[in-house]
Amino acid sequence: MRVSGLRIIPVGFLILASSASLWAQQMTLELDPTATRIEFTLPATLHTVHGTFALKRGTLHFDPSTGSTSGVMVVDVKSGQSGSEGRDRKMHKDVLQSDQFSEATFSPSKVSGTLVPQGTSTIQVDGIFRVHGGDHPITLSVPLEIKGTTITARTHLSIPYVEWGMKNPSTFMLRVGEKVELEIEATGHLSQEMQAGAVR
Repeated sequence: MRVSGLRIIPVGFLILASSASLWAQQMTLELDPTATRIEFTLPATLHTVHGTFALKRGTLHFDPSTGSTSGVMVVDVKSGQSGSEGRDRKMHKDVLQSDQFSEATFSPSKVSGTLVPQGTSTIQVDGIFRVHGGDHPITLSVPLEIKGTTITARTHLSIPYVEWGMKNPSTFMLRVGEKVELEIEATGHLSQEMQAGAVR
């Protein structure tokens, strides 16, 4: 079938071809703080404490052909809340010391695993997690989904906060665990980086 002398090309093929072309280039991922959730849980003798932190910003640059990655994700430590005003005051003053250490960051260095241009993948991301003034090498397993230029990624991080220099807030009556669990779901948008010498 022809329309105006031109053969109709399936729309799905055009989208796939466009994605493959973009995927051959350096890419930038801009995370959307309003569409990103960071939830924490801390086991305790009476109940498990649940809370949240907010993402300030996040920009990642990566080369799909080599896995080389750079950029930073910045978490607002002062945004941490668990639903109890008194408990949160103690958390910020005695444990997080958020007046002094107001941000936590993750700086990726390498992505490994099979990353497809569209659909679902699971990758490993190596990088440095900086919190409470200390740098900690970590590797994250990240299941993600790509639809068009939108990425939704999830990961889990177990933080041995006492081992990393923070105070255990346990009292004689209340005992809490020495690791806090983070569940992160982040959404962002991909764009192709302009190459040196490209026409702007």
